[in-house]
Amino acid sequence: MNAHPHDHDHHDHDHDHHDHPHGHHHAPANFGKAFAIGIFLNSAFVVIEAVYGVLGNSMALLADAGHNLSDVLSLIVAWVAMELSKRPPSERYTYGMRGSSILAALFNAVFLLVTVGALSWEAIGRLSSPQPVAEKTMIVVAAIGILVNGITAWLFVAGSKTDINLRGAFLHMAADALVSVGVVIAGFVVMFTGWMSLDPLVSLAINAIIIWGTWGLLKDSLAMSLAAVPAHIDPAAVREHLARQPGVTGLHDVHIWPMSTTEAALTCHLVMKDGHPGDAFLHQLAVDLAEKFGIHHPTIQIEVDQHIACAFAPDEVV
Repeated sequence: MNAHPHDHDHHDHDHDHHDHPHGHHHAPANFGKAFAIGIFLNSAFVVIEAVYGVLGNSMALLADAGHNLSDVLSLIVAWVAMELSKRPPSERYTYGMRGSSILAALFNAVFLLVTVGALSWEAIGRLSSPQPVAEKTMIVVAAIGILVNGITAWLFVAGSKTDINLRGAFLHMAADALVSVGVVIAGFVVMFTGWMSLDPLVSLAINAIIIWGTWGLLKDSLAMSLAAVPAHIDPAAVREHLARQPGVTGLHDVHIWPMSTTEAALTCHLVMKDGHPGDAFLHQLAVDLAEKFGIHHPTIQIEVDQHIACAFAPDEVV
């Protein structure tokens, strides 16, 4: 699982590229069983919700069924991306398929927002002409939803802390569990007060919660797809760390970007007028970048002669 060095052949000065062996501790974790269980549970629940939503004439249940269906598709896309991320590099895809996890997170965020928009439109229509709902059916089915979504969310708790792809799956399921709690409460209120407009209002509230929970996922995945520095890495701290290395008199062309939702890469040019520092220096620098910043794929270019200008010396040049 080695990063491929970037070759700047067009430079007219000597330089060195460094590529170090990478461990596998930062590879995508294996959550295959969690995905399989989550997809099965949620698929079964979607069918139950859709059937009883129609029979019980509950927009809240239908809205939740639609959202759970989008979660099933989201889990499938996230699972496929996770498996693709494990593929080894090829001659054409020199980083393998790691970037697919970023695309999956972005797709899921956009897809979920589109689904919520459609469901909100339906709920608004219901507000103008509220219809009777089967409160007991709402309560029972939503109670099942609390259990199903709670179990599925729990399966992704560990991975959600380090992988935005898995975080998306966790957030969707955790939000669904909370939403189901809201449906249960609405069911009891409608049962005792007869306030039928509460059903579409709860549906709109559900959608607002989903949008709020998805916004961060959309923002982060969009930034990753544009090769932004991963949120957990402070680029200024990385530059400072590189600049204060022994023998370094200049630093430029620093790029930090996500290879996947769990891995980051870095390339930079270090000016060292005393000459190449040796492999031990480069190896230790790679270890430090991994331990301090979570950057596991650095490529360091050494430049010796300060009198020969590098084409990438100004920071605004890419």
